[in-house]
Amino acid sequence: MKVVDEPSSYGMHHIGSPVETQPLTLRVAPANFSGPPHFSRLVGRCFSEIINEVWQEWEIVNNTFVAMIMKDGDSCGSLYRSARITFVCGNHSTIVNVSEPVTCNYHIVLKTPLVCHPDSMLVYPMLSEDLQQRWDLLEGERLRGYWTDKGYSRKLREILEAAGLLLSRSDHEQLQHEAQKVEQEKIRSGIFASFDQCKESYRELQEKVKRLEEELESAKILSAHHNISSRS
Repeated sequence: MKVVDEPSSYGMHHIGSPVETQPLTLRVAPANFSGPPHFSRLVGRCFSEIINEVWQEWEIVNNTFVAMIMKDGDSCGSLYRSARITFVCGNHSTIVNVSEPVTCNYHIVLKTPLVCHPDSMLVYPMLSEDLQQRWDLLEGERLRGYWTDKGYSRKLREILEAAGLLLSRSDHEQLQHEAQKVEQEKIRSGIFASFDQCKESYRELQEKVKRLEEELESAKILSAHHNISSRS
């Protein structure tokens, strides 16, 4: 995935405009393919240098795939880049536009014939029989008043996580932890993902040097006092 090399909001950007770009790299490994089976045709394909990786999870609303979500992009100041990809019907697959509604958070619109059928983005039909039965049971219990809205949403999320459509909190925390370890190792090796990361590392190094200088100065003062006491 490529994004405009600019950390602040830049409004709408149409593909093909003469701007400098840089790769939007994942801090964590991409998830395996999930979602509507016909979307497997998009895996590995490149659209105007925008999509070339597998997404992490889906945004799902009312039994419908709404958007692809990639959360853990490269460093963007104190933030990490993320992208939300939505779809509109079209006779061929192509990027329509890219915007940055929130700093370092990109919205990509992909036109594709894969979403033109009215049932093409339904979640339930692509679940395994076991998960469909779990969802059926959950819906029945909800109708009988066994679940609050919050409880129902939590149980439904568990089903979608089991299907590999959503990342569980523990899985995401583990991926974040692994990504942080990789970044720290790169920094120790002098490899920085961004200029901001380099500046932050330099600032931390300056603070460390300052603390060492203060400790050295304190040690000199204590040593001098000790020598005076000894002569006395």
